[in-house]
Amino acid sequence: MPRFSYTARSNAGEKVDGSIEAPDRRAALIQLERRGLVPVSVKEAGAGAAAPAPAKSSAKPAAKPSSGAKKKEGKPSLFSVSVGGPHAPRMNLRETLFFARELSDLLSSGMTLGNALHTLARRKTKSDQDRMVVELRDEIIKGSSLSDALTRYPDTFSNLFVSMVRAGEASGAVNDALGRLVKHYERVLEAREKIVGAMIYPAIVLIVGLLTIIFTMTFVIPKFSVVFAELGATLPLPTRMLIGISNFMIAWGWLLALVVAGTVILTKRYIRTDAGERRWHALVLRLPIVKKIVTANAFAQFARTLGALLTNGVPVLQALSIVENTVGNRLIAEEIHNARERVTDGSTISGPLAAGKVFPELLTDMLAVGEEAGDMSGSLQHIAQRYESDLDRSIKLMTTVLEPMMILGIAVGVGFVAMSMLMAVFSLTSGLNV
Repeated sequence: MPRFSYTARSNAGEKVDGSIEAPDRRAALIQLERRGLVPVSVKEAGAGAAAPAPAKSSAKPAAKPSSGAKKKEGKPSLFSVSVGGPHAPRMNLRETLFFARELSDLLSSGMTLGNALHTLARRKTKSDQDRMVVELRDEIIKGSSLSDALTRYPDTFSNLFVSMVRAGEASGAVNDALGRLVKHYERVLEAREKIVGAMIYPAIVLIVGLLTIIFTMTFVIPKFSVVFAELGATLPLPTRMLIGISNFMIAWGWLLALVVAGTVILTKRYIRTDAGERRWHALVLRLPIVKKIVTANAFAQFARTLGALLTNGVPVLQALSIVENTVGNRLIAEEIHNARERVTDGSTISGPLAAGKVFPELLTDMLAVGEEAGDMSGSLQHIAQRYESDLDRSIKLMTTVLEPMMILGIAVGVGFVAMSMLMAVFSLTSGLNV
């Protein structure tokens, strides 16, 4: 097996030199991460280099990564969480939060992990979730750790969830790790509900307005057009345009609906591709108000998640890899990936992030201050609070701008219909007077 010589930094910042055996450089990096070391350089030793005697060697064979640690979480999306695969129960964000909160509460009451999972299994109403919790309990009884048991459901419990629990197990504070997960999911859910709540009223206004216009064009206008045709008068241009639009919607409305539906379906499928996803996320970052909402949420998510992982003792490289899949935007995720590669080569986090074009100077400067002071978790918390405030302001701005614009647009449409009909009535009245 190849041997790699390395230079790394410990959590205390001390330089550590050594060598380890691993199948490849990536496996060597993973071993160092698990030891709590941040690699500065990792190079393969000469092929002819003699391996040290087994009795004196401190290097352990490379451990096979668990499926939960290695499995990609899939393409990130705004406020996404992992859901169940074909053989696992599906848990949305609220259900994941509920599971972590209940398990934390039971452990805080003094229950053992096995008894806590047994109690949760009896409370579940969904058979699939009940089966999952029972299997988790059985794995615990057999001697497995909770984190290893969770990796049986890699599509249900994200790398973030598993890594936080595993770090809590290493420090003997699983309950604290679950508590941090609860707070994290609460903030994610809160941010999502703010955005959804801000969109409810404009969506209702838009739907009601469109339905009103469609009803008027397909049922009301045709009746008036029959009356106008019987009278045989010359109608004003706006009225003729309105009747033409009405006739088109009646004759070809089904085709228009199919075109719109097809366009939506094809667009969604295109966005699911790598190229489509990247172009869509790039477009989102160019839209004035939407950009502020997306970036504020992504930066707050980045800071909260990274801070929670580092506070819980997760190695920097592993933490960045997890954060990369949680920010919800492809371009921002790529910047984090590039930063992670540079951290592997020995640089700080703030420097690589500042070298990119996505992360603002305020964020990287605050992060640099935390790195210099040795308080990255505190800086990340301040960063998260700052961008959560920006998110609130951006949502309020969007609501302030969007609602009047939609109301104005609907008013213009309804006004055009009313004006066209009144002009026709006035024209017919004047004709009769003559």
